[in-house]
Amino acid sequence: MTQGMVWIMRLQAKAPSLWYLIGVVVLGLTQVGCELGQVEQGRAIQYDRSRGVVTLILDSNPGGPPRYDRLPPVEVRVPVVASEMGPEPVAGKLLRVETSPCQLSYFDESQRTIHHAPCSVVEQIDHVPANDPRVAHLPEVDRERKTVKIYWPQAQRILVLSVPDQYLDLPLDTWQFGDEIRYYFKQPGQALRMMNVTRTRLS
Repeated sequence: MTQGMVWIMRLQAKAPSLWYLIGVVVLGLTQVGCELGQVEQGRAIQYDRSRGVVTLILDSNPGGPPRYDRLPPVEVRVPVVASEMGPEPVAGKLLRVETSPCQLSYFDESQRTIHHAPCSVVEQIDHVPANDPRVAHLPEVDRERKTVKIYWPQAQRILVLSVPDQYLDLPLDTWQFGDEIRYYFKQPGQALRMMNVTRTRLS
């Protein structure tokens, strides 16, 4: 990935309102004939390395706090030029955690939709960096205690959450946050540059 694109993408993460102004300028240039692309951001729910394709749930709230709930999911091919791609995505079906009231939003692969699971907080451990050994084996399901134990990378937090019985048998990656991926494109479905926002933030 070029240094200029990394700088711009980091700027977007730190100053969404400034990024909005840049977007207005880009739109204006496009209207006078400059062939510029677009930027989208989503959470990775699947990554097929052999095909070079990442499947994303896109952000429905650009310019504000991300909200990954735009359906249907989109498949995006990674950049042809390897240097234009950041760290490979780690995929997961968990999209959002809310603690008041407690709710887990996840993508249901079988029904191709987003579900919301009620929960209650049993334990919360803050200030946990991604390289903490306690994170390595998460997520974890405890059927005896009827809990799921997850890592929330944005908050650097481990949560133990009580959930109803019917959620305990879901696939383990239901409780794994997929990486946030930002990509630049001109043709839909083919990224020219791709940034792993989660891994960049944690590095």
